[in-house]
Amino acid sequence: MSGRLLFLALATVGVLAAQDPPSSVGRLNYISGSVSFQPGGVNDWVPATVNRPLTVGDQLYADAGARAEIHVPGAALRIGSQTAFEFMNLDEQNVQVRLSEGSLNLRVRRLDRGQNFEVDTPNLAFSIDRPGEYRINTNPDTYQTYVTVRYGEGQITGNAGSFPVHAREQAVIAGQDQQAQYNVYAAPGNDDFDNWTLDRNRREDRFHSSRYVSPNMVGYEDLDEYGSWRSVPQYGECWVPRGVPSGWAPYHNGHWAWVDPWGWSWVDDAPWGFAPFHYGRWAYFGDTWGWVPGPVAVTPVYAPALVAWVGFGGGGIGASIRFGGGSDVGWFPLGPRDVYVPAYRASETYVTRINTTNTTVINNTNITNVYKTYVQTGNVSTANYVNRAVPGAVVAVPQTALTSARPVQQVAVKVSPAQITAMKAGAPAPHVAPQVASVLGRPASASAPRPPAAVINKPVVAKSAPPPPPPSFQQRQSLLAQNPGRPLPIQQNRQIASAAPAAAAARPQVRVVAQARPVTPHVSNAPAPRLGGQPGAVPNTPSQGLPARGVPAHASPAPAQAQRPFEPPAAQQRQAQPVPPNRPAQTPQQNRPFEPPAAQQRQAQPPSRPAIAPRPQNAQPQQSRPVEPPAVQQRQAPVPPSQAPRPQNVQPQRPSSPPPPEQRRAEPQPSSQGRNRSVQPARPSATSPTQEQRRAAPPAPAQERKAPPPPAPKRKDEHPPQ
Repeated sequence: MSGRLLFLALATVGVLAAQDPPSSVGRLNYISGSVSFQPGGVNDWVPATVNRPLTVGDQLYADAGARAEIHVPGAALRIGSQTAFEFMNLDEQNVQVRLSEGSLNLRVRRLDRGQNFEVDTPNLAFSIDRPGEYRINTNPDTYQTYVTVRYGEGQITGNAGSFPVHAREQAVIAGQDQQAQYNVYAAPGNDDFDNWTLDRNRREDRFHSSRYVSPNMVGYEDLDEYGSWRSVPQYGECWVPRGVPSGWAPYHNGHWAWVDPWGWSWVDDAPWGFAPFHYGRWAYFGDTWGWVPGPVAVTPVYAPALVAWVGFGGGGIGASIRFGGGSDVGWFPLGPRDVYVPAYRASETYVTRINTTNTTVINNTNITNVYKTYVQTGNVSTANYVNRAVPGAVVAVPQTALTSARPVQQVAVKVSPAQITAMKAGAPAPHVAPQVASVLGRPASASAPRPPAAVINKPVVAKSAPPPPPPSFQQRQSLLAQNPGRPLPIQQNRQIASAAPAAAAARPQVRVVAQARPVTPHVSNAPAPRLGGQPGAVPNTPSQGLPARGVPAHASPAPAQAQRPFEPPAAQQRQAQPVPPNRPAQTPQQNRPFEPPAAQQRQAQPPSRPAIAPRPQNAQPQQSRPVEPPAVQQRQAPVPPSQAPRPQNVQPQRPSSPPPPEQRRAEPQPSSQGRNRSVQPARPSATSPTQEQRRAAPPAPAQERKAPPPPAPKRKDEHPPQ
């Protein structure tokens, strides 16, 4: 009998653990321009709000000229102009994003063992294998996707196969299904969007708050800019905000939003107002408020708001303390030793973790006692909570302020000391059922830009199957009203979505390609062709501007210059100049922060000595491309500038001897493997001499003096420097 009871107890614990909400969340922490937001389960779009928690089903759209930045634990995601973005999965082990159109820059700082980080587009899924910096551009009209790896490594998966992409490479996939063309080029230089991303990265790197908080805490990046750290004897290192007005208190400037599966969640107005309101605790010392983070060595569990809720009955603020019948609700911030009890269903293990990972001075026994009391009575005793006695800590608002997501500072009600003293017990959340405005976080707006329906309804390719989309809010609203203030359990939400899939929140079809055969892409050292068309423009032929398999990459003409929005002007100008014969035809990489200084110095050498035979190590590094044999690099020998650049089949033993005219005019042939790496000179500009003029012109005397003798007779006893 005892064994059966033990089995039932363990089974119950397992069920409760399965219903624990995710401990990770995303944060919208930067907006520039017109950015719109659609929560999972609703059809309306509203202007996006900084510090909004993001989870599964939430979508963002950056209109023309707009940008936005999202943080998840260990990574930053930045979207550019005309970009449609959605979180399809987000928890401790998964970050899965749908990129329907536009540009996405990723910086992944940490990638735990077994963690899946995936970006799904209309014609491929890109899985990140290592920390690094990545750029994905996709055009759903032409089914063209560009994946650039600045540093790191990832895997491209499509219906036709999969292949890896290494550092300093750009993969271009045109078309879909079995007709897709896979090509790999040298990574291009940075454009304005990349440079802005680098500036944001440098901003994060120079801050020191990472010394005092867990690196997986979302939102700590803004703390140094808006506050300072000080040591407090009873709490350790604490962060104190700068520039707050007199009488300021936490959780007073912002609004409440309903975010499933956590329920009522705080959205602060301050630009730094995320980490201090979802992690740690607040303490009052020296006539000021300070934020006390949790331990540095563990990943903190996200909380919707670390407050103690109190209720007031009657027609306003009264002495009776109860939930459900009164018109006003109130709250105050939890202190370092106060126990947080969530309103959503969770296991006892989860309740312990969410407390111990967010404060260092709490007692585990106290956590267990408070939680058991709540399970038995439904109440949380706040009599010993220290911040309830701090002047100005308790704030109250009408219930309609929660349901309409109104700013608290506009409707706050003053609470007297006598009323605070009368408070004895509270509940994990106010007994207030959410409305559509509560989910949106503000009233719906018809003027909010949204992506075209053809874009957001486009199917995407995925390597990992995402969880089902959340059910629509209309399906859940009546059930939420039966138990106001308490979110539905995760399993119940999934059952609702499965019972009525047609009425569930709409999501485009996801084509899962779990196993794909390895394929070998066509590789070229030439710059990649330009992206065919702006998002939403008249589509080009999917293969336009892309080399066919087995054909040299430079054999196809590039589209018009205006059709490559993410190519920097400097790179476009460089394409209009003849390629110096002693350098491979690759875009300069001096804007990449991850290249070694030696490589940057080699790239900065002017082509004033074209006749000196370059050593293989002076070329741009290609170690990340094992498909290029050393012999190909050795064949890239220089020629005098008075001659037109020759195909790659010129004999390297005679660099100063011009080839026959018919050989100079011949096009290079692809190799038997379909991987031609020959360097094709760029088309001369209007101000540059033509190829025939350069052929007819005699070499300059200075160039003749610099021409080296054949290397075999004079340098066979010398070794190139290592």
